[in-house]
Amino acid sequence: MRSAVLAHSPAVRIAILLTTTALGAGLSFGARAQAFDAVRLYGAAADRDGGTVGLAVVAGHRYMGSDERRTRAYPAIDYRWANGWFAGTTNGVGYNFSRQPGVQYGVRLTADFGRDESRSEVLRGLGDVDVRPELGAFYNLQPTANTFLTSSLRYGAGQGRNGLLLDLGAGLTAQVAPAWRMGAGVAATWANADYTQTYFGVDAAQAARSGRSIYTASAGVRDVRVSVSATYAITPRASATAALSYSRLQGDAASSPIVRDRAGVNGVLAVAYAF
Repeated sequence: MRSAVLAHSPAVRIAILLTTTALGAGLSFGARAQAFDAVRLYGAAADRDGGTVGLAVVAGHRYMGSDERRTRAYPAIDYRWANGWFAGTTNGVGYNFSRQPGVQYGVRLTADFGRDESRSEVLRGLGDVDVRPELGAFYNLQPTANTFLTSSLRYGAGQGRNGLLLDLGAGLTAQVAPAWRMGAGVAATWANADYTQTYFGVDAAQAARSGRSIYTASAGVRDVRVSVSATYAITPRASATAALSYSRLQGDAASSPIVRDRAGVNGVLAVAYAF
């Protein structure tokens, strides 16, 4: 199966990369909650080196479940080598074993960025969640030039370093004008009990410090997400993307005493240059 994406010009390749990246980045409750929910290699041809550099402004929430807004700017730097290696702020560091267009699978190293209790008064007494490295694997399928399926497994988050996340997503893109490409996506994340307890639970020590009741959070679907995006090709190598998303917490995560808003609308503005 020969993907038409790989035959596109740099302008179209970067438009697809920005669209799929924005579909993921725009789906977060916290600005970095979904930072590594999928590997996105759609913007580079498999048989050559190539990368992107840019900036993304994310309007999200102070933490997952917060009703307080936070807007942050993040660098977007990613590079992919023809031998299968890739590295960057979007995908982490990893290796794609596949040489078949339209199929990607491999391993990678990412990070869980944690959470500071100073981020919100609601978190006072719960303590900081430290930044942790995550080991993971991924499998992506591109059935057609304009559709994609993503899956990612990440392990190592949380205070006990035992947090496990399974991310599943699907999306489509479409060229609607010579310089415009639209996109839409859906996604969901399942989390094990170690992860859910770290970010949504309240143990005895935290209850004593914060005055909140003890709350035990079990494994389950953490959240589901939908999004839309639009990408404009400024030049043959530069593009700009705007994305809007709706996210909703599920299960024990949604019932946590620290959750003030189970749902949220979030946005991303991103610009990038392909080289």
